[in-house]
Amino acid sequence: MDKKEIQNYIARRVAKELKDNDVINLGIGLPTLVANFLPHGKNIVFQSENGFVGLGPAPTDEGYDPYITNAGGMPVTILPGGAFFDSSLSFGIIRGGHVDLTVLGALQVDENGSIANYMIPGKMVPGMGGAMDLISGAKKVIVAMEHTAKGCPKILKECTLPLTAKNQVDLIITEMGVFKITAEGLLVTEINPEYTVDEIQALTEAKLIFSKDLRYMNEDENTEQYNQEIVI
Repeated sequence: MDKKEIQNYIARRVAKELKDNDVINLGIGLPTLVANFLPHGKNIVFQSENGFVGLGPAPTDEGYDPYITNAGGMPVTILPGGAFFDSSLSFGIIRGGHVDLTVLGALQVDENGSIANYMIPGKMVPGMGGAMDLISGAKKVIVAMEHTAKGCPKILKECTLPLTAKNQVDLIITEMGVFKITAEGLLVTEINPEYTVDEIQALTEAKLIFSKDLRYMNEDENTEQYNQEIVI
């Protein structure tokens, strides 16, 4: 898969985590693609930290409103019933615990659910943005990211970059699999059929626990079970 295919593959799987009537915040970059894969028949309310609710899918190249953008400055659509408001109300929604789920990208995530996603020392820092508020205020936190950066693991035993939040991530979804943070460690519940468990572990610094009911990602209704013996 090329980069675009990888990002869409991840976003499609994240969308399966959305529940009816959830209020959801999508972070800048890859997470914004999740809005293009809404589960059929579910009522989902997307909130943007720059001040509105009711985001729709990405606009077409023609006829979109350039003044309606998400927190990353990318053009978006707004659905009937959507509303605009100022930043203070937006962060009141976030800090008040009214966001059911936030989906963010990351530079690093570790086996304890800590996340580093806003700076690399020595490089230009765009700013924390609303990440710290979202991670601490949302009821559930999903990290959606590519599994490696230039071949180096991004899922670590312990983050080495400055933390955005400690022990707050619930689920990690990459192009290789779905990883649940548990008290026992990182539990892999689904994998991409293009990779073996050995390949996934080799590209992950943290020790992985592969579920006995391991399944393939993005299969129809997610019913196809991994049918090879797991030996790590």
